[in-house]
Amino acid sequence: MRCFVYISLWLLTSSGILAQNEQLGQNYLDQGEYEKALKTYQQLYRENPGNSTYFYGLVTSHQELEDFSSAEALLKDRLQKTLQNPNVYVELGHNANLQQKKEEAASWFDQAIDLLKEKPNYTYSVARTFEKYSLLDYAILAYRTGMDENPKQKFHLQLARLYGEQGKLEQMFTSYLDLMEREPEISYNLVREFDRYITDDAASPANNALRKLLLQRLQKNPDLVYNEMLAWLFSQQKEFNRAFAQEKAIYRRNNNDLQRIIQLTVMARAEGDLETAKDIVSFIIEESPSPNILLQANQLLLDMKIATAAKNEFSAIKKDFEKLFEQYGYGRETLSLQVDFANFLSFQLNETGQAVAILDKLSGQNLSDFEQARVKMTLGDVLVMEEKFNRALIFYSQVQNLVKNDEIAQEARFKVARTSYFKGDFEWAKTQLDVLKASSTQLIANDALELSLLIQDNSVEDSLQTALKKFARADLLAFQNKNKEAIALLDEILQEHPAEKIEDEALLKQAELFEAEENWTNAEANYLKILQYHYEDILADNATWRLAELYNNHLNNPEKAKDYYEEIIFNFPASIYFVDARRNFRQLRGDAIE
Repeated sequence: MRCFVYISLWLLTSSGILAQNEQLGQNYLDQGEYEKALKTYQQLYRENPGNSTYFYGLVTSHQELEDFSSAEALLKDRLQKTLQNPNVYVELGHNANLQQKKEEAASWFDQAIDLLKEKPNYTYSVARTFEKYSLLDYAILAYRTGMDENPKQKFHLQLARLYGEQGKLEQMFTSYLDLMEREPEISYNLVREFDRYITDDAASPANNALRKLLLQRLQKNPDLVYNEMLAWLFSQQKEFNRAFAQEKAIYRRNNNDLQRIIQLTVMARAEGDLETAKDIVSFIIEESPSPNILLQANQLLLDMKIATAAKNEFSAIKKDFEKLFEQYGYGRETLSLQVDFANFLSFQLNETGQAVAILDKLSGQNLSDFEQARVKMTLGDVLVMEEKFNRALIFYSQVQNLVKNDEIAQEARFKVARTSYFKGDFEWAKTQLDVLKASSTQLIANDALELSLLIQDNSVEDSLQTALKKFARADLLAFQNKNKEAIALLDEILQEHPAEKIEDEALLKQAELFEAEENWTNAEANYLKILQYHYEDILADNATWRLAELYNNHLNNPEKAKDYYEEIIFNFPASIYFVDARRNFRQLRGDAIE
């Protein structure tokens, strides 16, 4: 027994020493100390000649010292001992390549490929060896040869990635789609691979290549996977009407499941394509037998009606809400609808009393923490609307305690800072905002950064913060949907504080309010002033983008729109509007998009 223990200890000690020496040899190679690496690997290889890591470490050491003949001798000896392992042929070819012997290298590589026809089980290791030396064409040939000889082997994913590295987009997508056709259950996983290439620019080479292949395959084989991929692609391109056409085809053949179409509605609405979203919701209402889905669909439809309604349509929308409550009641199942109704009463009809009564009653029900947080957040918003700031701050703080570490808590914290800003408590607001600049939610982080910079920039020159107080008041008026009063107050700022830091902020805010009031020419004038007097400032790309959109969508001047989109592309490449500007520019230029 004691002898067994000694032997075990000796074996463990020996293996530990070998592992240390192997790491030492690799370190020498990494540091360029090739003589030391050679001696280390020679010792390791003598002690364990069957270890391939030691063997190839020894070969590499010789190659780094340009002793190619010793490396070749080792490899040829290995070739005999391993019964012609195809990987060794690749290594011999690499050794020849290092000596610029291109024809000899090609001969070794071809022999490796030929040998795969006899030994297809080596396919993966041979292809990976080719990849190690950036011989991608040979790696692709190895994978294809292996699959030809043994159809059970599946290397479509590896092939697709190699084609992607080479920029061969059509071949890449073909390999991915071949894999999807064979294994449709992995389609959703492969979408992550597509995400590396597909953008929201329909004219990009990758988008074009994938769209053409999908349409071709769908004509030959009407498999649902191609409809699903086309719907996904059109959604990425924000072409929701085309995505909807695909989703309807899927719906008709897929047990009449509306969930995908409901998701598309949410996406279209979030991206501002309200017309398509309304069409989709109308389709859902016509098709769905489920009371729950009908409730969701009608709620979405009301939400979009509010977003596009004129004031004289508000009373009709209120009646639509009331009809739904007559049908579904005021219980917990209509919580989301009640919250939307409270927002509508407050911000569109200025009936804050009724809104607070609805929310108070809802809050008294047996709700989950997240449901309670949503109700209290809305109560806080309504109280800010009424300028009852201290009570609003209490509700926002309660939300943070209810759903700690959730994005909703981050949103509540931002609203605490914004409410303090509305009150004129700029120092406390900035303290909160500086914490939120590191928020995991990008939108909140960006909003926090912008508001923090506004407070900071306009507190240095003006210690009394006179202009900033007026600007905060104008911001509050805009929040209360009192656009005309906000525009007038911003006029005061522009007249009383010309050429100060606040000027470009006031011009941009006022322009946005002009757009909300459909006063397009005044909005245009403001954006042009920003570009004339504040082109080097942080808001220049915002003004350029909004001006381009104004010309494109409201002033019927596509040539000017194209000029300003192009300006973003060339002068503001880091702008968040860059991708959209490039897409819109290409569309106006008339680039062919099938």
